[in-house]
Amino acid sequence: MDRNHSSHHAHMIRDFRNRFWVSLAGSVPVLVLSPMIQSFLDIRLTFPGEKYILLGISAFIYFFGGWPFLKGLLDEFKEKRPGMMTLIALAITVAFGYSGLVVFGTRGKFFFWELVTLIDVMLLGHWIEMRSVMGASRALEELAKLLPSEAHLIVADGSLKDVGLEELNKEDRVLVKPGEKIPVDGKIIKGESDIDVSMITGESRLVEKSAGHDVIGGSINGTGSLTVEVSKTGKDSYLSQVVDLVKRAGESKSRAQDFANKAAFWLTVVALASGFGTLASWLIYGKEFVFALERMVTVMVITCPHALGLAVPLVIAVITSLSAKNGLLIKNRTAFESAFRLDTIIFDKTGTLTEGKFGVAEIIAFEGWNQEELLKMAASVEKESEHSIAKAIVKKAEEEGLDLEDGENFEAIPGRGAKAMFQGNGEVWVGNKSLLRNLKGVSDRTREEIEKVSSKGMTTVVVVSKEKVRGLIGLIDVVREESRSAIKILKGMGFEIAMITGDNAATAGSVAEELGIDKYFAGVLPDEKSEKIRQLQKEGKKVAMVGDGVNDAPALAQADLGIAIGAGTDVAAETADVVLVESDPQDAADIIFLSRLTRRKMKQNLAWATGYNVIAIPLAAGILYNQGIVLAPAVGALVMSLSTVIVAINAKLIKYNK
Repeated sequence: MDRNHSSHHAHMIRDFRNRFWVSLAGSVPVLVLSPMIQSFLDIRLTFPGEKYILLGISAFIYFFGGWPFLKGLLDEFKEKRPGMMTLIALAITVAFGYSGLVVFGTRGKFFFWELVTLIDVMLLGHWIEMRSVMGASRALEELAKLLPSEAHLIVADGSLKDVGLEELNKEDRVLVKPGEKIPVDGKIIKGESDIDVSMITGESRLVEKSAGHDVIGGSINGTGSLTVEVSKTGKDSYLSQVVDLVKRAGESKSRAQDFANKAAFWLTVVALASGFGTLASWLIYGKEFVFALERMVTVMVITCPHALGLAVPLVIAVITSLSAKNGLLIKNRTAFESAFRLDTIIFDKTGTLTEGKFGVAEIIAFEGWNQEELLKMAASVEKESEHSIAKAIVKKAEEEGLDLEDGENFEAIPGRGAKAMFQGNGEVWVGNKSLLRNLKGVSDRTREEIEKVSSKGMTTVVVVSKEKVRGLIGLIDVVREESRSAIKILKGMGFEIAMITGDNAATAGSVAEELGIDKYFAGVLPDEKSEKIRQLQKEGKKVAMVGDGVNDAPALAQADLGIAIGAGTDVAAETADVVLVESDPQDAADIIFLSRLTRRKMKQNLAWATGYNVIAIPLAAGILYNQGIVLAPAVGALVMSLSTVIVAINAKLIKYNK
């Protein structure tokens, strides 16, 4: 799944890395043998044939290290879009060609050290850049890991046979044991259980399933044993469709404008026009060809994009490093750079704005019990259970300091709840609303209270003793403490905030109201999540999606910027453009701040990397020749090098702490 694309990028990164180190090693003797460097260091190292050795090493670096740029020049001319590669190839070719002529007798100065250092810097810049833009195509592989490798096939004689998923066919029947992942999409034929579908649909509450209900491959079975008839296999399965959604959304994502390439295009035009214009002008003026050529080479060298090549990669490298130290992992450079354009941020609910864990929110007692006794008896039953709801009730009782009783004959009833026998209270049941089916004379008040709790988006637990409903416990997904400040900060920055979830409207509305979110989408499946984002984008919105689950993967890929909560699934983290390691929604605001800082620094660097040419090029061309001021090629090279130093210092001055 998309491995060829990933392997191609990995190969290109290795290629730039290897060419850089080899070229850098070859540059050392070139620097030592270059007359200008020797003059600068006040040393003299000469021997017979030194200039030919200098030419030979430089030729190797020109062809080996410069090959990606020479090839890029050909590609850009085929596409009729000259840019960065054209400018680099042009600069190194002029420097190499002119220096070669000087070796064989033409009057002038060598430009070998400028040639090799230009190639070194360009290779380093592209290596850094490619590492920062390489997408994480492992997302699709992570999706596939959600399914178990085998299933328990029920054969004709009723026995079980463990088989690979690829061996299953429609209408086959498989057994799903308690706690196992459901291997296929299908329909329950026998059994009942609570299914955890949070990793697939985003529904935070366990879903009660029994005979006749559909189940999705990758969801997790609860305490009951299920017989499932296979309805979809292979590419037709729900997860396979999610894989396809992630792939298509990732491929269709628009690319952010690359400022450096745009600047390189215009600098190429300027370099060509200025260089050949300078040569022609001096020849027309009557100067000898060698002088005119020297002026041309000086112009071409001073226009060399040392600084331009590092203007963007250096800023990105510094920002990426600072971000990583603060728990913000930037994976997609282009999407991150474009984050300053965002105007809408959509948060997934479960596991992002909330902790994805149940907490007791309301206790309603009646029929002779008070709240303390109700909680105590419910926790006494549930302390034997591993169910997430049971753990929440027991945790609440422990926080209240209640002494739990030891019951007898504890039994978990799949799809309904649990029960145990207690002295004085008889058989106590704790479970869902299905417990009411076998009770007679359930009061209207009880039913009204159940509806009231449910309407608030809470999971309702019923406590029954001696055939009477003793009370209700309402549980809700716990909102992260950081979520409130995150929403407040982002609203203050002018963003439109929305929430999207697989939960029902009541649950979604409750969380949205608590956090001050005005807009939310409830009951949304993964394909619908990405479609919601697509609709907003069609309206002209620039959308960021913050999520954590498999169900968020297509939406993270579709969004202009996908931000994954780090404590979520590997799938979400691999699909996203940015990963928040500490699972803090407030970090989404930091990402926007960093994107704006990145843009500002990039514009500063690009302005300097191209702007200094306004003064340098006319001087290099000899505009002040009649005043006795002629910029030597070596001075032009120093000016060019100085611009690189300024760009590097400006990038290093970036500071950021959370």
